[in-house]
Amino acid sequence: MDGQVVGSIGKGLVVLLAVAKTDTPAEAHYLAEKITGLRIFPDDAGKMNRDVMEAGGALLVVSQFTLYGDTRKGRRPSFDAAAGPEQARALYECFVEACRARGVTVETGVFQAHMAVHLVNDGPVTVICERNSQLL
Repeated sequence: MDGQVVGSIGKGLVVLLAVAKTDTPAEAHYLAEKITGLRIFPDDAGKMNRDVMEAGGALLVVSQFTLYGDTRKGRRPSFDAAAGPEQARALYECFVEACRARGVTVETGVFQAHMAVHLVNDGPVTVICERNSQLL
């Protein structure tokens, strides 16, 4: 951000976190448990059997409200389902702390900032994790 690196990890997961108006701390804790426990890293036999901690990885968590952009009508996305900044920041921070409480190293971006995120997508795994069916 502004030419400065504010969060960086090696091996691990980039989490683009969107918060919906209907989300609560329960969703943040559920997603923290789900994401940190996903067995999507290879074991010694090459099978997806390890979670991020077992793989020696970390999380880079970036707030991404635009994931709730509804493009069904017109050509401009509607972000009506996305939480407002105050609620989103609180639940973003709740999620980050819940992941850290599980023992995972977590780096973050800067909430509500314009950032250039660079990543190497190493492998075939990109997943959507959600508790409520908000994504279209």
